[in-house]
Amino acid sequence: MTRSSTQVLSTREKVLACAATLTMAASISAAAIAPAYAATPECGPGCISVFSSELGTFADVNFVEAVLDGGGAQVGQPVGLKPVSGTDPSEDFRPGGATNGGKVSDFYADGMVSAEANSHYGDLNAVQQKYAPLGVETGLCVGVARVAQGEDLTLQPCDVPGTTVWIVYPTAETAPYFAIVNAGTTDFCRPFAMHLPRNEVTSGDPELQMQLRHLQYRSGDKTLPARQVWGAVFGPQG
Repeated sequence: MTRSSTQVLSTREKVLACAATLTMAASISAAAIAPAYAATPECGPGCISVFSSELGTFADVNFVEAVLDGGGAQVGQPVGLKPVSGTDPSEDFRPGGATNGGKVSDFYADGMVSAEANSHYGDLNAVQQKYAPLGVETGLCVGVARVAQGEDLTLQPCDVPGTTVWIVYPTAETAPYFAIVNAGTTDFCRPFAMHLPRNEVTSGDPELQMQLRHLQYRSGDKTLPARQVWGAVFGPQG
């Protein structure tokens, strides 16, 4: 299987505000996420855990986003999904907003998103996923080295524009789940988004590499395959 400094929020309040924004965007209630366990206690309640609707639900997320291959905090370290754990620091991520909020337009104002992406998605919520094992931020975020079909998700410096910013892309057909579009996309008809490859799902491997792929709308409607539809919880919840 192939494995291929940010605008840090200055206060805890901004972190929680960003988390609340993403929660509202996904239409997730506190009751809906109460059974889930994700980030370590050290990372705290403001930490975010992304999960795939192919493998889990808000009541039982099952697998969550993690840094793979030992969880090393280095550029290029692969990012994917691992079985949920309240003690594994490789699953610890903090949501990061822009200077003035959590919209694509706010990231554009910070020079982190292109004018073209802002023109298409300016009113949508966006976030950086900052790797913070045991609550310690590393300056690295979930991203891609380049925006291309089949590109593995990896850790990248959080100050890299575009490719480390992710857009919450809701669709009526998948609510309360959503697609997650990379802000570095230049294809606005079928934007590049987080994708869980089918061969990873069927591999039996406990570590599943995530990739970038064009959104795969089914012919005639806006339905997306479950491997491109995600949810998010905040934890730990226990």
